[in-house]
Amino acid sequence: MASLLLRSLRRARGFSSSATSAAKEMGDGNLVASVMFERLPVVIPKIHPVVYAFQEFSFRWRQQHRRQYPDEVLGKADARDKGDYHIDYVPAPRITEADRTNDQKSLQRALDNKLYLLLYGNTYGAPDGKSIWHFPEKIYENEETMRLCAESALKSVLGGLDNTYFVGNATMAHMAVKQTDSSVSSFKRFFFKSQVVGTTKYHIGKCKDYAWATKDELLEYFLEHRDFLNKMIIHIR
Repeated sequence: MASLLLRSLRRARGFSSSATSAAKEMGDGNLVASVMFERLPVVIPKIHPVVYAFQEFSFRWRQQHRRQYPDEVLGKADARDKGDYHIDYVPAPRITEADRTNDQKSLQRALDNKLYLLLYGNTYGAPDGKSIWHFPEKIYENEETMRLCAESALKSVLGGLDNTYFVGNATMAHMAVKQTDSSVSSFKRFFFKSQVVGTTKYHIGKCKDYAWATKDELLEYFLEHRDFLNKMIIHIR
């Protein structure tokens, strides 16, 4: 009985294990794998003023109502051998040279934010073949899965997949792009997430220009799809 129910559920949901079967289910049109290649924050973001005020209040409240210990107990603690060493700790600056010069080709900027790799050049679906800003992407051809297509897209830009990490096999989101130009058919773009691992520099190729953009900067590049990207970045981690 259980096996019969499982088989009926599988038929109802229509699981697909390959990009070919996914294309059949999604209908006509090409499929494009797009990669949101991100660098995670390097330093802890600054505390929000409201959170900082609450922490200050909590600390003063604890100090005011903390338990009082006898002086002899506190005296014994103060008398412990603390050693004769001394450490001068100077934290690394949050603002780097790349921040001061607004060098968007550097990963050494906006250390308390995520950065996303954007490319400038020709891509599938660009109007009249013009160069536009876009994510690393590739039209699906004969790869076994869309994940492998996404890997191929990023590999063609970086020259390899060293110091990268793809987060899962599933897509983050997808969007259907309707074309008004009859020379280019409508298509569906599937987004995958990959992350920078263990490096501060890549050799970016196969594009006219590139930039590492924060979330706020990224949304300015894609005003037409601003709401879609904003929701995708916020809700899918």
